[in-house]
Amino acid sequence: MSNDQPIAYQAVNIPTSQRIRERLQASKTRFHANDNIAKFIEPGELAELQAEVEEKLRAVLQSLVIDTESDHNTQDTGRRVAKMFINEVFHGRYVPMPSVTEFPNASHLNELMIIGPITVRSACSHHLCPIMGKVWIGVMPNEHSNLIGLSKYARIAEWIMSRPQIQEEAVVQLADALQEKMQPDGLAVVMEADHFCMHWRGVKDTEAKMINSVMHGSFLKDPNLRREFLSLIKR
Repeated sequence: MSNDQPIAYQAVNIPTSQRIRERLQASKTRFHANDNIAKFIEPGELAELQAEVEEKLRAVLQSLVIDTESDHNTQDTGRRVAKMFINEVFHGRYVPMPSVTEFPNASHLNELMIIGPITVRSACSHHLCPIMGKVWIGVMPNEHSNLIGLSKYARIAEWIMSRPQIQEEAVVQLADALQEKMQPDGLAVVMEADHFCMHWRGVKDTEAKMINSVMHGSFLKDPNLRREFLSLIKR
């Protein structure tokens, strides 16, 4: 008779972030700070990810030699910051693009439309310091363009900006998203923002701003149209 005993296997608890990362790597999908990874997150995993981030943030506070057990101000900081990161300031990484109703250009509009200023908030991916600014969008539709509701420009901008960002890349992502949705003859995006990685740390220059633009189609080819758009936005 064999004296061999059954082998007991212990379930391995794989962190949620690792499961998501493995799906991304298996599909050869980039997951930089300002990439959207929503389609690789399964139902229920965002809550698990938030709990994981909370645990890591508690460890960061401990490494900063903060007594989170007796300090009532920081006892719940790990949970609050994790919730803020996942559900608010970085949620543009973890949720799909907002639903956008598109309308046909029934009136064959072909005149310049300007939307803005739209207030935007983000965080620089270098130091996770706030970026606070405004965006202006110019659209030159054609008879085949899709039109979207006014509030949808702000919703798409907020979705793009709610990630760790670099301003130069953020405006390109916003322009590309709108171009794909609307297919206009021309599209322009201008962003002006304060960067707290300059205001709060480093050189501590509170007056400096960054302004940049992206021009597509007719805005790129027609200097008169570009000049008209730039002259009409109020910065």
